Amino acid sequence: MPRLIVTRTPLRVAIAGGGTDLPEYYEQAGYGAVLSTAIDKYVYVTVKRHNGLFGAPIRLNYSETEQVSQVNEIRNEIARECLRFTGVDAPIYISTVSDIPAASGLGSSSAFCVGLLHALRAYRGERPSAGQLAEEAAEIEMNRLGRPIGKQDHYASAFGGFNLFRFLDSGGVSVEQQQFQAGGLDRFFSHALLMWTGVTRDAAAVLTEQRANTGTHLGELELMRGQAHRLHSVLANGFHADQIGLELHDGWRLKRRLAGRITTPPLDAWYERAIDAGAYGGKLCGAGGGGFFLFMVPPEGRGRLIEALPELREVAIAYEPRGSQVAAPQFE
Repeated sequence: MPRLIVTRTPLRVAIAGGGTDLPEYYEQAGYGAVLSTAIDKYVYVTVKRHNGLFGAPIRLNYSETEQVSQVNEIRNEIARECLRFTGVDAPIYISTVSDIPAASGLGSSSAFCVGLLHALRAYRGERPSAGQLAEEAAEIEMNRLGRPIGKQDHYASAFGGFNLFRFLDSGGVSVEQQQFQAGGLDRFFSHALLMWTGVTRDAAAVLTEQRANTGTHLGELELMRGQAHRLHSVLANGFHADQIGLELHDGWRLKRRLAGRITTPPLDAWYERAIDAGAYGGKLCGAGGGGFFLFMVPPEGRGRLIEALPELREVAIAYEPRGSQVAAPQFE
């Protein structure tokens, strides 16, 4: 048995198709499609045996600290259900830290779920596949906790890389790695600009409204699914930053129709200033309502755009080819 396990699980930026991974859509439409990339920002999870000298046999450290006697007393829903799901017994210590604030649209909640499941299974001496981790994390968040989300974040964090995910009405998921011509991946990230709004939001509230509206927005969602396929093709056949930016722009306009909480007047004003400053296009990451903007902008215009949005903060990102990894196993 390992004495300590640390997992490192990447966050993601969804490029196109977000929302079509909700069961309310793909069960009616046949399938959903999301194009996304993992980035070099991570959720780290540590699992170790807890020393009985500390008293309570279960301790959790995240934004809060919990010390409890039984699993069912844990307030953190994901930690509680992951422990139940894997059957790991006390005494146990779990801690987590992230490179990026929670509730910011980069899939941190699902990355935590994937990373914790990975750590607990490694603690038991198991080596789960990426597909197993993604499906188990989706089971916990979507079915056991009843959260109004889709599977895209679990798959992006478990698999890593730049992928087109198809979510089938049968419940299955296909994973197609994005292909690039020479230098295309580097050019994509040299044009991608991630800007932090400083606004966190309750994704569940936004997604609950969006999910309830699915039946009346099937047309918009079909167009968004089509964008995932078009960008998949565009990126495979050369790099055209202006075309990618235009697709992002059109996708953002479609997404804004899906629910009233997706955008706000200040967010709209920031977006328009970015376009005026030279961005080809962009979108809010995740459910919307705050978090991060992703803009597609020529490298020589990055400084001008950043100056036009002094209220926002640039966060440098790079490509992460790997999914959730065991970073530090230590054995007795």
